[in-house]
Amino acid sequence: MAEKVPENKEQWFVLRISYGREMAIKARLEREGHRVFIPMKYVRTEKNGKVSHEWVPAVGNLLFVNATHRYLYDFILGEGDRRRTHFMWNRSDHKPIVVPDKQMEDFIRVCSASNEEVLYLSDPSVKLRNGAKVRVINGPFMGVEGTVVRIKKSRRIMVEIPGIR
Repeated sequence: MAEKVPENKEQWFVLRISYGREMAIKARLEREGHRVFIPMKYVRTEKNGKVSHEWVPAVGNLLFVNATHRYLYDFILGEGDRRRTHFMWNRSDHKPIVVPDKQMEDFIRVCSASNEEVLYLSDPSVKLRNGAKVRVINGPFMGVEGTVVRIKKSRRIMVEIPGIR
């Protein structure tokens, strides 16, 4: 039988927020003193010949919140409709997804970096195998841990959050 999630320990939980309400829910949780993270990106849009850039969530309907399970459970019930705000569940153990602090800090650092801070290695002497675990030892991502993945024929380091697809 799976262990219960500790109700009074602050942890990083993943919430699914429907109807594009991520920013409103984020603001509300931050006003109540919680750390909240939404991965964001710039999107270039063109309307009537005018080009603009918008700062939008990189993954729609997803919110990372550092709070206790009990607080978030009560918060979701207070929303009145659990279909609009709910925990994301780990399918293997049927518990809410909890992201370890180190993984969440690495994820926030990588997502918050500007494109100028991202370097692509082209040194042929560096042999990184797909699936290898790595730790960045220098530069703005020093200490970030991840997994080497192959995307579109190039090697990149991915910061993985288990249970999120």
